[in-house]
Amino acid sequence: MSELGIALIAAGSAIAGSVATGWYTRNAGIRQAEAARRAGERQADALIETVRMTLQEQATVRVLDIRRQTYVRFLEAAEAGILTERTGRGRGDDDALLERALGGVVLEGPAEVASAAQDLVDRLRRHESPDDLVRAKLAFVSAAQQMVNAPPPVR
Repeated sequence: MSELGIALIAAGSAIAGSVATGWYTRNAGIRQAEAARRAGERQADALIETVRMTLQEQATVRVLDIRRQTYVRFLEAAEAGILTERTGRGRGDDDALLERALGGVVLEGPAEVASAAQDLVDRLRRHESPDDLVRAKLAFVSAAQQMVNAPPPVR
């Protein structure tokens, strides 16, 4: 075989080797890119889930905070009504404040807390004994505490 034939065979082998190596390198690169894309998607999904859970927790905290404030306003108005029943002295707008506060509790709920608040207001309207009023107030406080201190629902 002549030197030219050997050179052509060597060149052909080098080209074929380069093509084969390039082909396998290309396929490996495609697999790596696909794996990186899937890993990125999983990471993005995890981040989105974390953000979603954080937003849900923040919304739950906001709702509980609003309820807590509503319950406190009602309790303050009820205390003023109870004090008026005991002493016979009160402000002229105590009844209106109590009605507005009751409306807030009924709106915010839940039904158990709204029912306890309504019971306290009904007892105040009937001018029941101070002991009955205190028991009704404590029933409201207990229902409200159960609501705002309940563990968040598991998702």
